[in-house]
Amino acid sequence: MNLQNELNKAEGFKNLGLLAKQVVEGFIAGMHKSPFHGFSAEFAEHKIYNPGESTRHIDWKLFAKTEKLYTKRYDDETNLRCHIILDNSSSMHYPELNNFSITELNKVGFSALASAALMHMLKKQRDAVGLSIYSDAYDFYASEKGSERHHQMLLHELSNAVLSKPLMKQTETYKYLHEIAENIHRRSLIFLFTDMFQTSEDEVKLFEALRHLKYNKHEVVLFHVFDKEKELNFDFDNRPKRFIDVETGEHINLYADSIKENYSKTVNNYFSNLKLKCAQYKIKYVEADINKNFNNILTTYMVERQRFV
Repeated sequence: MNLQNELNKAEGFKNLGLLAKQVVEGFIAGMHKSPFHGFSAEFAEHKIYNPGESTRHIDWKLFAKTEKLYTKRYDDETNLRCHIILDNSSSMHYPELNNFSITELNKVGFSALASAALMHMLKKQRDAVGLSIYSDAYDFYASEKGSERHHQMLLHELSNAVLSKPLMKQTETYKYLHEIAENIHRRSLIFLFTDMFQTSEDEVKLFEALRHLKYNKHEVVLFHVFDKEKELNFDFDNRPKRFIDVETGEHINLYADSIKENYSKTVNNYFSNLKLKCAQYKIKYVEADINKNFNNILTTYMVERQRFV
């Protein structure tokens, strides 16, 4: 069964766990071409069998496939704590979609599926994961846990975020990041998914909040989610169009070509400034173009996990 059939079976984002599993399996299948050759999620819950140990927990099915002895891990301790933060403001629901597919996602859909894929990998590593979702309010918070029930609850909340259609919901990201920082007490790896649409005044407050997130030796990764084709390159045909701010309802009528050069220059400068500030505050900045696959997201997780643990 191919991935598209799996997607149809999953009915869009109603079975986010299935889609996340497919994304991770596709990523791992291609890892023989990457510097991480040798990693396999299959072995995440196993350890090499040492002579003299009890043979009671040897995984004989795995032995049949690998001709190597591994024992199943049953320890309840987690190696890492991770907290995922999702921006669910109206701008994250661009472009507006009625149906989602693995190759056609808006910003919140891309972020939720990327988050679910990260959660799948964290689950395989027996790590604890928490989740925060915000829009014009602090919509959801769950502390870091590793149980199956907790995992399913987080998937449900991510799916709800994608399928919701918040109208004209602005956000003050910095405000909620401060609240989230107060909730995370033990050292954690923090992933933030946001499109970084802020006013210039909010930008200063945002980096103050990001610094707050780094308090207590947390590591912060900012996944900057955007539609590169439209939001960075402003690639529209030159027919007259009405451009609407989905968070305020304000609009302007214009020909795309009349502002494309100045727009692209301004936005590219803004993105460059974001990267510089993240480097200054020792925050990992990662471009997350919704038109690309999830390899960059999952590779970043693997690098950061190796550094963090």
